[in-house]
Amino acid sequence: MHVRQLVDIAGFVAHGGQLLIVRAADLSPAPLEQYWAVAKCRAENWNRALKLHLVHATAVEPPPPAPAELLATLEEIFVSEILTRVWTTVLVARDRRFRSGVDEPLARSAYDSHMEARGRALRMLLNRRLVSGRQAAALNVVRKRAERWSDVLIGGLLQKDVTSEFAVEPDRAHDFAEDLAERRELPGGRHAWRMTLTALNSAFLEVLHEPAANPDANARLAASILGCFPAELFDSTGLMRSLWLTRLSATASDAQGLIEDLLAADSPLPPVLKGRRIG
Repeated sequence: MHVRQLVDIAGFVAHGGQLLIVRAADLSPAPLEQYWAVAKCRAENWNRALKLHLVHATAVEPPPPAPAELLATLEEIFVSEILTRVWTTVLVARDRRFRSGVDEPLARSAYDSHMEARGRALRMLLNRRLVSGRQAAALNVVRKRAERWSDVLIGGLLQKDVTSEFAVEPDRAHDFAEDLAERRELPGGRHAWRMTLTALNSAFLEVLHEPAANPDANARLAASILGCFPAELFDSTGLMRSLWLTRLSATASDAQGLIEDLLAADSPLPPVLKGRRIG
């Protein structure tokens, strides 16, 4: 799965997130735990890839231009941040509403891993032995676009029970929330959010590298997130049908192997998973 498809998932999560936040039924632990495990593994993949490119560029004179694999990894870190921020917002809001004490620790652990990789990626943009000035400028366009869309989608979720903590610029997210509320009051305003999601779907079509840096991990991540949503949110046609098929794969995935891989790599489990078998 390419990272641009994760942008579509982020739009769906922002669209259906309010229902999940107020839904009293407990979330199934399996897809949540799979989300945490896949997110941690993907972050480790990013960190290894960045380190390898850094070592190679340092050893070669003159430094080579950044290869497509490195550019795809940097793009994946920046663009998939949209989904990470939006999903973390939903899980934290839900956890605080129902005081489960489970969703927020998992979400924050995955979020922190992504932000750590993001910090490394930002430092690499400043390293001219790794990324040329032209490449860095192009990546910054993608990064800023992703940050803006993160705040747009979080703005669509904001209400009294939802935090703007995970927005890139919380004030901007609140501005988007106010703007969206005003547009909904205008004639035809019920279509405002749908138009926003249509714009999101086209925002990254032409700017991202092929192939994806971590297609398998992206697909597992998407399946784990969609597996948390009730079936009634999915219709039988178009994108929603495609997301439904992705959701089905979440029930067939086994997170236990991912957990064991993380333990073998000495990656600490969050408190809510210690002493539990995942699967």
